[in-house]
Amino acid sequence: MYNSLCLLSFNKNPSFFTTFALRLTKQNMIRIYRTITMAILALVLHAHATAQYSVSSPDNSLRVEVTVNNTPSYSVFLNERLIVAPSEIALILDGEKSSESYEVVIAKNKNITEEYTPVVPFKSSTVREDANSLIIAFTNSLSLEFRAYDNGVAWRWISDIPKEIKVENEITTFEFPTAGKVWFPEESSLISHYERRYVETLIDSISPDRFCSLPVLTSLRNGTKIAITEADLYNYPCLFLEGNSNGNGFSEKFPSFVLKAKNKKDSDRNEEITREADYIARTTGKRNFPWRVMMIAESDDQLITNDLVYTLSRKGKTQNFEWVKPGRVAWDWWNAWNIYNVDFEAGINTQTYKYYIDFASSYGLEYIILDEGWSKTTDLYEVIPEIDLEEIVRYGKEKNVGVILWVLWKPLYEQLEILDDFQKMGVKGIKVDFMQRADQWMVEYYELIADEAAKRQLLVDFHGAFKPSGLRAKYPNVLSYEGVKGLENAKWSFDITPHHDATLPFTRQLAGPMDYTPGAMRNGGLKNFCISWTRPMSQGTRAHQVALYVIYESGLQMFCDNPTNYLNNPETTDFMAQIPVTWDTTIVQEAAVGEYLVLARKKEQNWYVGAITDEESREFTLKTDFLPNGNYEITIFADGYNAHRTAEDFSIIKKQIAAGDNVNIKMAAGGGWAAIIKPVN
Repeated sequence: MYNSLCLLSFNKNPSFFTTFALRLTKQNMIRIYRTITMAILALVLHAHATAQYSVSSPDNSLRVEVTVNNTPSYSVFLNERLIVAPSEIALILDGEKSSESYEVVIAKNKNITEEYTPVVPFKSSTVREDANSLIIAFTNSLSLEFRAYDNGVAWRWISDIPKEIKVENEITTFEFPTAGKVWFPEESSLISHYERRYVETLIDSISPDRFCSLPVLTSLRNGTKIAITEADLYNYPCLFLEGNSNGNGFSEKFPSFVLKAKNKKDSDRNEEITREADYIARTTGKRNFPWRVMMIAESDDQLITNDLVYTLSRKGKTQNFEWVKPGRVAWDWWNAWNIYNVDFEAGINTQTYKYYIDFASSYGLEYIILDEGWSKTTDLYEVIPEIDLEEIVRYGKEKNVGVILWVLWKPLYEQLEILDDFQKMGVKGIKVDFMQRADQWMVEYYELIADEAAKRQLLVDFHGAFKPSGLRAKYPNVLSYEGVKGLENAKWSFDITPHHDATLPFTRQLAGPMDYTPGAMRNGGLKNFCISWTRPMSQGTRAHQVALYVIYESGLQMFCDNPTNYLNNPETTDFMAQIPVTWDTTIVQEAAVGEYLVLARKKEQNWYVGAITDEESREFTLKTDFLPNGNYEITIFADGYNAHRTAEDFSIIKKQIAAGDNVNIKMAAGGGWAAIIKPVN
């Protein structure tokens, strides 16, 4: 301020400045001169070093501002309001802090307009990409690409280095202007099944020693939701997020590159990593890195139809996937093979699986699964004596029911050629389990299995798995992932509550299909649920379970309960068996994270409606203005009058409606509601 005043005085009154200057010592004059010179130099250097760029969404509601000053940072604005504060990003390669050498060569903007037709559509049969892109190229052979969509923002690194590189770290931060809420799927180890509860808490309560897997959902104080995940993940470790020291956001956490791992003693599936590198990836220097994705919504319903993970991921262009057939699966493990009223001993044996096939055939289900136990877990060639695998596959083919086989991931890797035998036998797919890792090698393993299975026209369901990250866009034979705290946990845990069920569509499902495995026929109210390993049950009502078939997305949708229970409940089973697993259109009418969801999905000429609630009873009005003009028959599966006392109580109502009519939805605590709407000719 003193220097500024001196300069101002000189400009206005030189004689005053001369008189004042004569009173100063020579040393003070030198100090003043140096101060002024350094300030001017700093301004010049700052102007040279700092560069700013921006890109906006097609509708101009979202804007990304990128600042490059030694290292890049970005900010995000929604309707001119700051929603992501300046957040640093950088790629650190080969032990050199290349983050100090981000000098811009060129920056360019372009529009991206594409239309995709997913082989297996979960939200819509057509996915349209409409985005504006900003690409900034640096002198260090790296580029940074941002894309702004009407419903989100994404960025990725691109490298053009003509040699193999080691990625020491990828600095990835998300800073928020205020400390809002977060639904935090906290992990305790990077060796994990990624089956977490989404605990609602405050962002500033997450200390730097706590971390989570993705997706993670945040909510600003004005209600804006930002869901963070990743897409187009290839040859690179999964991203995790930990609390940062500022308390208002998150920083990156990556599994290190694994140099050596081995099975734990006396375990056929659990590994321990015995040696890690001091970097996270070793990869080709000419590549695109994964997208960092922020799905942004002003209201909760907008999250449900967000398909950015698929949109941003590379698509399969060379292989023919017309053979891929998603469908419903009669599953054995959850119900512990506990069929009854039969003239043979139930268990892991040929007769039991023929019974499963008969049930699947009678209701038009496409598959059965042979889960753990059909072979020695560590040797897929060693089928147990009680199983005649070829006969089961043959019988299934006769009944138009395909067979899917469970395998441990490591024996499959060591005996990969067995996929040839599966193909020759007529097996339709594999369920790969217990990976539990998310380092670079394991990410490559997922692609290896997807590719090898595709060559043999085999479907894939990943269990003990990290979340989907776009692999299904290139390999549509990958129909589902676990990576979710699903209904199987009800065999040993009280965590699978109606509130948990109503949280998943806004969190885990944003990443892609999830093998939650609904369909329990033993249903417990909020006060009388109990844990049973061999005769498990669900929390919430029967109608709640039925509605999950419309709400949850999976290319292999399990019927988790045992066939005898389904045969003893034909009204419920018949209704569930009419619900498809892929969709042409999705429309959301009511939505609140962890509380309720009401949505309608279209398949060909029919519409399917699903509604669930948490531990509160609720009523809504279904507005059928999404229907084309005409008359329709609606079949409703609703909570019965006494569902609040006996969770299995339900009612089925059929009636005629016209397009535009309102239909009342009433749900008990922990309840649900489902409807099938068909045009009347």
